[in-house]
Amino acid sequence: MLPVSFTSTPSLDAHRAAVARLESAGYRAAWVNEVIGKDALVQVAVLLAATREMVFGTSIANIWVRPAPTMSAGAAQLAQAYPGRFVLGLGVGYPEQAAAVGRSFGSPVVTMRAYLEEMDVPTQPPVPSVAYPRLIAANGPRMLALAGESADGAVPAGQSAERTAAAREALGAGKLLVVGTGPAFAAEHLAAGADHVLVMLDRGIDYEEGVAQFERLAPELTVL
Repeated sequence: MLPVSFTSTPSLDAHRAAVARLESAGYRAAWVNEVIGKDALVQVAVLLAATREMVFGTSIANIWVRPAPTMSAGAAQLAQAYPGRFVLGLGVGYPEQAAAVGRSFGSPVVTMRAYLEEMDVPTQPPVPSVAYPRLIAANGPRMLALAGESADGAVPAGQSAERTAAAREALGAGKLLVVGTGPAFAAEHLAAGADHVLVMLDRGIDYEEGVAQFERLAPELTVL
């Protein structure tokens, strides 16, 4: 995860420089977050253009930021422009984010299910027909079940390796399991069944220091 807090916005030049450094350090993927007032898809487009082979994912693209058809079109266009290099992670966020755009939060599982269904409704003009992984943020059993039914996998975060093993069993072998955790726990989550670990640093860390910390951790993390 790029070390961007939920309350600050480093410049795009800073982002470009950061991902170039991380790619040079051996990282093969990076993830970006999203809140009301930030556009993760635009950020990912910039980062994809600034790198050669890195994969970028959203963890998460907030469903209150854009309507489902717009999310579907934007994700498909990124996947079309950069084949094999984009992963869409979706999340319901928080009630205050729904309220900020005049919406009712409701049941997270019901809301996410409806959003996924709306993403699949044909539009005119049609969304590009291109495959890309579509994951959902899922910590609880009901959201994990939805991830198994209606998405390509799940992105749980901040949980134990035992919970990762349970998530792996719930999803089955054919689904992607991307787990958010601290750098010290990456190996044990991979051993528990995660396909990929999204490494999270301390939330309050300075952006430049976060990038430097990832560089220092590269010899340990890039070989996992």
